[in-house]
Amino acid sequence: MAADSAAGQAIADVIIIGAGLAGSCAATVLARAGRSVTVVDTQAVHQPEFRAEKLAAVDMAQFERLGLDAAVKAAMTPMDDIRIYRFGELMSRESRREYGFAYCALVNALRASLPSTVNQIISRVASVAAGPDVQTVALADGRVIKGRLLVIATGLGDAVRRMAGVSRVEVAKAHSLCLAFNFATPAAALAFQSLNYFGHRRRDRVGYLSLFPINTVMRANFFVYHKVSDDWTKRFRADPQARLLEMMPEIADICDGFALKGNVEIRQIDLTRSENVRRDGVVLLGDAFCTTCPAPGVGIRRALTDVERLCTVHLPRWLETPGMGARKIGQFYDDPVKSANDASAMARSVYSRAIVTDDGLVWAARRLRNTLVRRTFLIQAKAVRRFRRLPGLDALRPVQPPARDIRSV
Repeated sequence: MAADSAAGQAIADVIIIGAGLAGSCAATVLARAGRSVTVVDTQAVHQPEFRAEKLAAVDMAQFERLGLDAAVKAAMTPMDDIRIYRFGELMSRESRREYGFAYCALVNALRASLPSTVNQIISRVASVAAGPDVQTVALADGRVIKGRLLVIATGLGDAVRRMAGVSRVEVAKAHSLCLAFNFATPAAALAFQSLNYFGHRRRDRVGYLSLFPINTVMRANFFVYHKVSDDWTKRFRADPQARLLEMMPEIADICDGFALKGNVEIRQIDLTRSENVRRDGVVLLGDAFCTTCPAPGVGIRRALTDVERLCTVHLPRWLETPGMGARKIGQFYDDPVKSANDASAMARSVYSRAIVTDDGLVWAARRLRNTLVRRTFLIQAKAVRRFRRLPGLDALRPVQPPARDIRSV
């Protein structure tokens, strides 16, 4: 940690505002690499918040590359059997590893694993002054901290970003809704580990319903293309079980005793991006830089890609030379891996809505093509399942030799 010769104050390598997913991951990676890191957040413990609740094996691989997998796995519930339903029927069963989790539990697990060298401050940011050499953050309690680089990882919060002179533009206001609720039946009592049930009536404006375990609870995430103010949303909030059975009557048989428990949580999704980001001394991570739709399941991947590229590729080089000017900062935003990841996440967000809701011949043709392909696949899958249930089929299978007991060798 360098010292400010004028004021005699220590200057951290990095100040991170926001100790959510991206901020906590970045702080751990940098501190383990020997960097001096100060993290500022308004809360000592992350409070319950409806955000991301499921991730795939490819996302866990990113945690592993960053050395964070041990911390996050303790907060997660693994699953390996995912059933895919289309047109109200079982189309396939996929054997792949996924994880369910409560977002606050994940963030608090990451915070608990922060290295002891990280300077953690619980306070509100009052002002930010950024420059080509030193970044100054004044806190509401009167303290002032300085660092070579300021990382803004405040998620959907606007205050600190505006203090740094960064604006946010809306790509698509009220792009989608994500609704979440719990099943009354424990996860272990249901006949499946996890399932995705895709909507098939265009008038419903439904992407898909995802059911997965978080600890002992069967959790539901429901992705739809409505607004919070719509009558549809009000009716769903008032009686989610009845509304689901209207759209997906088969779900009662699939779930064997269909009943919901507790309130419905609703989160409106706006697609946004930040502008004026190429500034002296300031980098935005994750949702602070842009927000995409959770339906494609790439939000955590996007945040971790930001952390990985900044902390393991760019920042180590930046700290080797004096200054932290906008030219250095621009290298992060121009990073081809980050740029491609952001563009892909935004494109998938737009496509996931358009394929369900958009008018026009192009989208009608795409929906027709998808329907034909999927119905053909479904017919084939049903034929295979019927064939496997034929009596006497076991007699046609080759006899396997008995397993060799290595203890007798």
